[in-house]
Amino acid sequence: QDAVLHGANLTAAVCSVTNLIGTTFHQATLDIANLSLANLCMANLSSARLRGTILIGANLIGANLHRAKLQGANLETADLREAILRQADLRQTNFRYTNMRMANLAETDLRGADLRGADLTHANLWGAQLEGACLIDATMPNGAIYTG
Repeated sequence: QDAVLHGANLTAAVCSVTNLIGTTFHQATLDIANLSLANLCMANLSSARLRGTILIGANLIGANLHRAKLQGANLETADLREAILRQADLRQTNFRYTNMRMANLAETDLRGADLRGADLTHANLWGAQLEGACLIDATMPNGAIYTG
């Protein structure tokens, strides 16, 4: 908790069901790591690489993922309420049934992302690239359910 791992290389690390509240991972490499069910509440993952990382059911409430690279990551059922993902690379990422209420997704690249059943209520999607993204049954920022 509250550890500083700035620039650390944690490629393929297994940190599932771990308490990492407030940990700083700024510019760290966590490609293909397993962080399923990890508590990353208020963690700083800005400019971190998390390509192909497994974050199923992770708690990322209020986490800072500004400019993070999560291409191909799996965040199914994760909690990203009020998280900052501005300018993040989220291509081909699995966000199925993810809670993204009030998340900042401005200028993100969500091309090909799977957002089926995600809750985007009051999320900021200004300038987000959504080409090829699947939004079926997602709750949109205005509260409407997207039916395709």
